[in-house]
Amino acid sequence: MIVKALRVGLGQLIVFADLISRPAKLKREPAAQARVAEAAKGLALYQFHACPFCVKTRRTLHRLNVPVALLDAKNDPQHRQALLEGGGRVKVPCLRIEQDGKVTWMYESKAIIAYLDERFAAG
Repeated sequence: MIVKALRVGLGQLIVFADLISRPAKLKREPAAQARVAEAAKGLALYQFHACPFCVKTRRTLHRLNVPVALLDAKNDPQHRQALLEGGGRVKVPCLRIEQDGKVTWMYESKAIIAYLDERFAAG
């Protein structure tokens, strides 16, 4: 019980620290931002709200100004099941990438961040 309370408290501290230290959003021309939003329609991030690796990934999404659906795989049984069935395991963060009719499941925050930087940093 103490371990769970400690974990919850630490998780909330991580979320709070993220909120007060969040990086500025990348500014783009409206047409460029519309292209990014369109390209991001095929993306969804399966995550746990207080997971440090998920926070790190969400910070990158915020910094790059990429609107991606955030799916709670911890508290939403449907999202958890979709992650298990599609990706093969319940591990977060996991970026679901649907492109050209093909679905890819990308695990590991470093890989996801590298993918997002490569795809969206230039606008």
